[in-house]
Amino acid sequence: MATPLRFPLMRNNILREDLDAVIEHLKQDDPMLTNGAHVRAFEEEWSRWLGVRHSVFVNSGASANLLTLALLKIRHPDGGEVITSPLGWVSDVASIMQNGFVPVFADIDPRTLSMSTGKILEKINDRTRAVLLTHVQGFDGLSDELLAELDRRGIRLLEDVCESHGATHDGKRLGSFGWVSNFSFYYAHHMSTIEGGMICTDDPEAYQQLRVLRSHGMVREATDQAVRDRYRNEHPELNPDFIFAYPAYNVRNTEIGGILGRSQLKRLDANVRRRTENLQRFLARIDARRYRSDFKLEGSSNYAFNLILRDADDVLVERVMAVMRENGIEFRRGSAGGGNQARQPYLKGVVPEGSHTELPETEHVHFYGFYLGNYPDLRAEEIDALCDILNAV
Repeated sequence: MATPLRFPLMRNNILREDLDAVIEHLKQDDPMLTNGAHVRAFEEEWSRWLGVRHSVFVNSGASANLLTLALLKIRHPDGGEVITSPLGWVSDVASIMQNGFVPVFADIDPRTLSMSTGKILEKINDRTRAVLLTHVQGFDGLSDELLAELDRRGIRLLEDVCESHGATHDGKRLGSFGWVSNFSFYYAHHMSTIEGGMICTDDPEAYQQLRVLRSHGMVREATDQAVRDRYRNEHPELNPDFIFAYPAYNVRNTEIGGILGRSQLKRLDANVRRRTENLQRFLARIDARRYRSDFKLEGSSNYAFNLILRDADDVLVERVMAVMRENGIEFRRGSAGGGNQARQPYLKGVVPEGSHTELPETEHVHFYGFYLGNYPDLRAEEIDALCDILNAV
């Protein structure tokens, strides 16, 4: 018989107030259900919160990744390389491949779990088209050196902030630095629309193209009249309501998603503060002789408690997993994406054989790292009890 979960990865991420807002909408005589006014309002409110000019609401963070790389492909139809993290979600790497680019991995910084600036710069060459930087589990993965060097070389920065809503670099929110940024509103994340994602940019041309890419490639989705007029004038033989500029996708979200997003955004800042307080308590109480506790906390917006063995110890890691199972502690070994992406079968023949061995910091997390649940209603006594269990292993 399975041990009941005492410490799940997430709980209570959709509140009564969120459901009440949805119910009120559904009680109308003829409620709009697909992409409509609430989606547009959520996009505008999110843009103001993040500090960017434009946002496009889609059906998942993975779709946000996909459209971002499709946007890059418009600018680089001949492909090239995109540097990305081996410790991230599969959709980061898959979206690179699906759009005809080659993924290149740079090892992580153990204090942020994001790619090391030095390792990124080592990988840049004349085939590099962008750096897709994942801000892992709430940590700030940027450095001033990286921003300056990418700007000097004219290489686009793409930010994956799917696990790091509200995190900052030099006081400015992550997701407002890159050419384009991606967010996820999956159930376990900082805020949830059940499934959902957001693409953000200050580039007006990119914004129009993202709107078109989101909805089958239909030009009528552009909000810029000049864009619509140009296509109509170039293609007078086509019905102006059905001009398809790109072989694109249907990744729209719904009015229900927009309502949930608007409701949850109201408490996001408070939830970020509480998650950060939880992390500080966890790190202050976990046994630093066995587990890493020296993470970069400046600007962090914690997504989950990181439990990473300080040293490679095959015996200890098995004991830790056994104790967590016995005590109802839900965990993910190797971090959210299952550890080192360079080991995955979908990359066979894409990255050089044995390339995972060139990523020692990622390899350590793959075998000796976990993440555990951190959420706003986690109580101080629960964090203390969790640490007591882990310290007694």
